Amino acid sequence: MPQVLIRPPKARPGDRIAVLSPSFAAAGAYPAVHEQAMRRLAELTGLVPVEFPTTRRVGASAAARAADVNAAFADPTIRAILTVLGGDDQITVVPHLDANLARADPKPFLGTSDNTNLHQWLWSAGIASFYGGSSQVHLGPGPGVDDVHARSLCAALVTGEQLEVTDPGESEDFGVDWGDPRALESFGEREPTEPWSWYGPARSVTGPTWGGCLEVIEWVLTAGRGPVSPDALAGGVLLLETSEELLPARNVGWIVRALGERGILGAVDAVLVGRPPVSDHARRPPAEERRRLRTGQRDVVAGLVGQYNPDAVVCVGVPFGHTKPQWILPHGGIVTVDGAGRRVHADYT
Repeated sequence: MPQVLIRPPKARPGDRIAVLSPSFAAAGAYPAVHEQAMRRLAELTGLVPVEFPTTRRVGASAAARAADVNAAFADPTIRAILTVLGGDDQITVVPHLDANLARADPKPFLGTSDNTNLHQWLWSAGIASFYGGSSQVHLGPGPGVDDVHARSLCAALVTGEQLEVTDPGESEDFGVDWGDPRALESFGEREPTEPWSWYGPARSVTGPTWGGCLEVIEWVLTAGRGPVSPDALAGGVLLLETSEELLPARNVGWIVRALGERGILGAVDAVLVGRPPVSDHARRPPAEERRRLRTGQRDVVAGLVGQYNPDAVVCVGVPFGHTKPQWILPHGGIVTVDGAGRRVHADYT
């Protein structure tokens, strides 16, 4: 049977929100961007950001970072949790976490990338969360906060309404280096987005979401975490997106194929695939090559889902995950993927 998750109550203006670094403490490495992010977080949501001992401590141990997560769930005055950034070692934090604390006082949790580990931990504990939100990427840099991010951030944390997930029309893979003062006032190099690609039957699917960063999902499943059985995902919506590691399409295909062999592709009724980054500070291919790289990922994922589950509705290019502007999406909450109307709606209650 599909797993039914608790949806934590929303915070209220004036409540305290924990801002944590369960992975890399970018807040300590680049404090100016972090401090601008905290001001904008308070202005947008009406919440009061609260830092914990490792929020700015670069190199903090896994146990110390886990202690902050546990403390945030244990503190009754903390009504939501937002992560600063991802990283690459949060998988070592999870064994130190106490699921009983999260179950005793569920709170909205927001994060992306390496925080897929914490989303899976919460999902296994029976608690829904929100995939997206990285204060160092989406709140701190640039002249302001993108509209789609601001609206989904407020919906996830405070207001809880239903929103249509739309294409903002532009995207960037990376921004100005956070060590450069211009990062506080300038976005990165943005380019027009392409129309989303749709596959599968012209039907509408509404169901709970599961997924995250594809590379981290591979780690989570290798560690024996995540769904015990694909049946827990039956009728749901699979969220897949790739990181700034810029995996070639064939590597993406290898992981997605393994999800098919595990039964995950066959269990879900719809798949949303994020717009992938195809460049970084060191590598910026020409525009035509960037399009080719995105098309390669699109084709391999859509082809594999079609092989394992031809009845699934698939939409590729949705702006969530490692892209900016970014939509925050429910994880364990409800999303509607309408293959007939070619629209996506998310329920943030």
